[in-house]
Amino acid sequence: MKALIINCSPVKTGATATIAGIVSAELADRYEVKEICIDDYSFSFCKGCRTCHTTAKCVMDDDVNKIMQEFDSADVIVSVSPSYWADIPGEYKAFIDRCTPWCNTHEPHAKISSGKKGYSIALRTGPGMHECEKIIQSIEHFYGHLEIESCGSIGLCSIEYKEDVEPRKQEIVEFCKGI
Repeated sequence: MKALIINCSPVKTGATATIAGIVSAELADRYEVKEICIDDYSFSFCKGCRTCHTTAKCVMDDDVNKIMQEFDSADVIVSVSPSYWADIPGEYKAFIDRCTPWCNTHEPHAKISSGKKGYSIALRTGPGMHECEKIIQSIEHFYGHLEIESCGSIGLCSIEYKEDVEPRKQEIVEFCKGI
């Protein structure tokens, strides 16, 4: 079984990356783990041309295809996302937009292998859970259109820096036990 852990932040060394690392370590004894950072890939914004609605393929050939190969080979996908203005970061949103060829709302559409389970981890600097819930909803909405079953989520408030993660590590470890 394979697990894909996605750092949805463009910051490769911050709190989100720290959490992704904890998840990777916790899952390593049960899964073959691959951890990626959205910032390690190069892709353009969706042009909204809708060509993929009739061809099931994007007119642009870039790293979105590489990321989707990772999705296809994974049995479990864990998206770890910080809050950028109360939602997912722009780079991750741009990636989601580019996944329209795989979206199940039009035929034909490209498909990844079935039976995948998706998990979401959201973090934010403020104390209220509302932003985390919105991030989780965005990720779960995306999973739904790829026919990935949303199986669990956790929101972590009051995390601004990677040093803020350590006091919350046990919560993350407990969450990982259910993956």
